[in-house]
Amino acid sequence: MNSYVRGRFAEFLARTYMRGHGFRIVAQNYVTGRGTTAGEIDFIAKRGKMLVFVEVKQRTTLTEAAYAITSAQRQRLIRGAKSFVKNNPQYTDFDLRFDAVLVAFPLSIRHIPNAWSE
Repeated sequence: MNSYVRGRFAEFLARTYMRGHGFRIVAQNYVTGRGTTAGEIDFIAKRGKMLVFVEVKQRTTLTEAAYAITSAQRQRLIRGAKSFVKNNPQYTDFDLRFDAVLVAFPLSIRHIPNAWSE
């Protein structure tokens, strides 16, 4: 399994995990911007009036996955979240949260709610 396939499989596992914890997936692989400031949000989930922007990282260990989320990437996700809400006004009054789901194979998953804030 190459790294692209592992990454997509990790995203599938993360979405399944979040669904199992009562979230509904409202978008996946949401792309915003162009060029160097472009960002992709792995998926966006909601539960009640909470809208969660999720970054999935897959590495050999959960610790490596956690350190793979850079500050520049977090800023792109924040900009992407603002863009998503602007383009989807039905979510304007929702609380926003940024979560990370870390995946290490053969199979370890760690969900970090509110991993960072704007």
